[in-house]
Amino acid sequence: MTMRARPAPLALTMGEPAGVGGEISLKAWTRRDNLPTFFIIDDAGRLSALAERFGIDCPIASIAAPAEAHEVFHRALPVMPLAAPLPAVALGVPSASTAQAVVGAINQAVDYVKAGTASGMVTNPIQKAILQNTGFAFPGHTEYLGHLAGIPDPVMMLLIEELKVVPVTVHVAIKDVAGTLTTGAIVHAARITAASLKRDFGIARPRLAVAALNPHAGEKGKMGGEEGSIIAPAIAQLREDGLDVSGPAPADTLFHDAARRGYDAAICMYHDQALIPLKTLDFAGGVNMTLGLPFVRTSPDHGTACDIANTGAADPSSLMAALRTAGAVAARRDQAGTLTL
Repeated sequence: MTMRARPAPLALTMGEPAGVGGEISLKAWTRRDNLPTFFIIDDAGRLSALAERFGIDCPIASIAAPAEAHEVFHRALPVMPLAAPLPAVALGVPSASTAQAVVGAINQAVDYVKAGTASGMVTNPIQKAILQNTGFAFPGHTEYLGHLAGIPDPVMMLLIEELKVVPVTVHVAIKDVAGTLTTGAIVHAARITAASLKRDFGIARPRLAVAALNPHAGEKGKMGGEEGSIIAPAIAQLREDGLDVSGPAPADTLFHDAARRGYDAAICMYHDQALIPLKTLDFAGGVNMTLGLPFVRTSPDHGTACDIANTGAADPSSLMAALRTAGAVAARRDQAGTLTL
């Protein structure tokens, strides 16, 4: 009988070094019994200092190649050195001086997943405004990873055990949502979501619920016409594709217990319509997963939390959920022979 090789480890990026990324990474390793093997792209000295500062029992081991993570993970957190030097960092005080190292860690992780030496990547949160002030021309991780992968419109899914949601418009001001929303964008998001539910979550016939934009689903046009002019045509097109799609459903009736049992993912029209119900159900355990990329990518569903970076009080639950999700999806793709596309 041929023995199957063990999967490559996950690559975890540093994220904003002035935030809680380092702390939650250390804490996640201390609870590693139910986590897949991972290594972090970071500065080993910085992490050692953080562990000492916050009294986290997490030895650090520098590695020279991702495969070495398997050999040391049981006894220490494997750390892959940053390609770009990391200047001095003050917790809670983001600095443009670290931007090159932050972006460089993302680039390294992408190189590893493309080469197959990492089975997936998990990204610690970044301080987007700081990066953008240094010339980073992307709203966030999702768009930048799409750029690196040559995918123009990756899709963002947020998930917890009880709910999966996909916002069609993401980093858009609420006043601009109606003018930004298109039938094509809804169709694209739903198709990518259905494909991921099949491949990455093993759902043979995914059921998608599409949220309305306006109160009462527009009240037959009295409270807005987008349901009839934009959303309904998208649903009709998706049904023609053979997908199981319902809606447009008023958002205030879409997320209670009984409603959630009727679908596998909800396609939402804007950011907060998707994230408010998810974070209400499980604020600490949410996972951000990028769909449509040729590799596995997840992240915690929270920001850099620079306001508490000095306290040692950061909760690693969301990062741990992101690591478990990435590991499970990577394993499913590996078994199907589709780890990368």
